Amino acid sequence: MAKEGVEKAEETEQMIEKEAGKEPAEGGGGGSHRLGDAQEMRAVVLAGFGGLNKLRVTRKAMPEPQDGELKIRVKACGLNFIDLMVRQGNIDNPPKTPLVPGFECSGIVEALGDSVKGYEIGDRVMAFVNYNAWAEVVCTPVEFVYKIPDDMSFSEAAAFPMNFVTAYMMLFEVANLREGMSVLVHSAGGGVGQAVAQLCSTIPNVTVFGTASTFKHEAIKDSMTHLFDRNADYVQEVKRISPEGVDIVLDCLCGDNTGKGLSLLKPLGTYILYGSSNMVTGETKSFFSFAKSWWQVEKVNPIKLYEENKVIAGFSLLNLLFKQGRAGLIRGVVDKLIGLYNHKKIKPVVDSLWALEEVKEAMQRIHDRGNIGKLILDVEKTPTPLMANDSTETSEAGEEEEDHEGDSENKERMPFIQ
Repeated sequence: MAKEGVEKAEETEQMIEKEAGKEPAEGGGGGSHRLGDAQEMRAVVLAGFGGLNKLRVTRKAMPEPQDGELKIRVKACGLNFIDLMVRQGNIDNPPKTPLVPGFECSGIVEALGDSVKGYEIGDRVMAFVNYNAWAEVVCTPVEFVYKIPDDMSFSEAAAFPMNFVTAYMMLFEVANLREGMSVLVHSAGGGVGQAVAQLCSTIPNVTVFGTASTFKHEAIKDSMTHLFDRNADYVQEVKRISPEGVDIVLDCLCGDNTGKGLSLLKPLGTYILYGSSNMVTGETKSFFSFAKSWWQVEKVNPIKLYEENKVIAGFSLLNLLFKQGRAGLIRGVVDKLIGLYNHKKIKPVVDSLWALEEVKEAMQRIHDRGNIGKLILDVEKTPTPLMANDSTETSEAGEEEEDHEGDSENKERMPFIQ
């Protein structure tokens, strides 16, 4: 075993050295290289809050692991709706720019900081990162890093942490999903929506109601018990099928959906807000959309909750990890999820793979609600010439409103579903 470990480490180091020696391809491809004495890497940089034109792929100094950190040669990064909100500055207490976006990635351990135990150079891992994930190399504390199964691809691994941990925590830790219960999930075709559907299928007789754009229905119909158009009167549709309502509502939209969700809860039911995508309409932050969404949120009366035996909750995985110190709890959840993956009970749905230089186009696809499952930034992928010549020169994409989201179905890039 020790000999195999040494050979594995040597093989990985040779691969890393080979990658580092590559010259960047025209248009941004290629691995890290040395300029003078500083070793550099490619990274997506957000120059300031705003539209797509604030994103650039540039070279930055490669980080080195501090005490308790792992250095990871990144293979793939996850792209989430929260990344759009970060780009717009549409979050509480946004960090200072310039910054490297991204909160999850997968790759190979390249170096270990002092006091790190349980990992070796060459380990295949996935990780949460408090920003800085969209780069060729990241460093993150060991408590946020998890080994991945041998048969899990790097793109699957990058699609795994945010979506499945969020879905699991909401269903089992917050709402206590049990046999025979019912769940309503919005954005059923997205990464979290599909993770929710798969996890619900591991419990007997769970009814899943989902809302999604009509053009996604054919692709996701088998994952839902009942599927409704996102613009339809889903409250009446749900009550027609289940007059009492549902046990759990998972809401990533906010706005007037909060009141609708609460109205659908059965006694002892739980409503969970885990996003506010209704606040994102145009390409840049809209104070009108923010104010409209806030105004439409039903003001919660605790006495009414008491009288109706209803529970209202919120869930933010990133806050739980990086602000509230619950990494140990999350590690236990990841272990359970990997067990489900190994038993073929769950599998990440990957919508499409994009080069770092295509990050603007990838973000536009999420903005248009065109994805089914997860969008992945593939660090080693060569940009498609017509998609992105150079991210520093790509013209800003036109602003799209939600009313036109169905147009995404006709775009040249077709979803890649694993």
